[in-house]
Amino acid sequence: MRPGIRAAAVLVAAAVAAGLPACAAPAADAGKTLTVFAAASLKAPFTALAEELEARNPGTRIMFSFAGSSDLATQISQGAPADVFASADAKNMAKLGDAGLVEGSPRDFATNVLTIAVPPGNPASVASFADLAQPGVKTVICAAQVPCGAATKRVERETGTTLTPVSEESSVTDVLGKVVSGEADAGLVYVTDVLAAGNKVQEVPFPESAQAVNTYPIAAVRTGKNKDLAAAFIEAVTGPDGQRLLRGAGFGTP
Repeated sequence: MRPGIRAAAVLVAAAVAAGLPACAAPAADAGKTLTVFAAASLKAPFTALAEELEARNPGTRIMFSFAGSSDLATQISQGAPADVFASADAKNMAKLGDAGLVEGSPRDFATNVLTIAVPPGNPASVASFADLAQPGVKTVICAAQVPCGAATKRVERETGTTLTPVSEESSVTDVLGKVVSGEADAGLVYVTDVLAAGNKVQEVPFPESAQAVNTYPIAAVRTGKNKDLAAAFIEAVTGPDGQRLLRGAGFGTP
């Protein structure tokens, strides 16, 4: 099993739990494996959704690969086996769509915005987005090809602020990890990441984040082997259970 992939049991009759007709996921699907590639920021709500589905109907396995959306899109385009792709932005989903690798039309299911994460006590006294450009402030951001990095670049352009980060990471969870470990004075992450981190970090919100809202789309991968289960999982994410968990994790409505 590749690093970053977590296996968890999910329902046999996935479509039933998702509110679909029982015939959408017949008993013959028992024992099948569904593989979901999802943006790193989705780990908490997607894992919780899988656990809820497992409690209802154990039997079929769902495997998650959580990473930066750009890395996941590249892996899928290079032939990595995936049934569902959930991206943190439309751009990386569009890459797969343009390559003919998306089944049907992607469905928007959540939004997210940037915020500043700092270590407890805020040792560098960061109080604004502009403070991240101050000399001596060790700032970490996502690389530009990653959705959180693209959002950061949009805020820089809109505010006329140029950041000089000490590192650029391939996923938002890596940025958060640098702040939690004390390697950075501040990191640009999503509001959902700060919420999930609890007292490991402090949040410094900034109003300019409203200028770079990320919308999350989800779609079945055309080369996936489990079409019915993929459709059922997407219905679960976009349905009441998935939306409840996403709102609880701090995501906004699309």
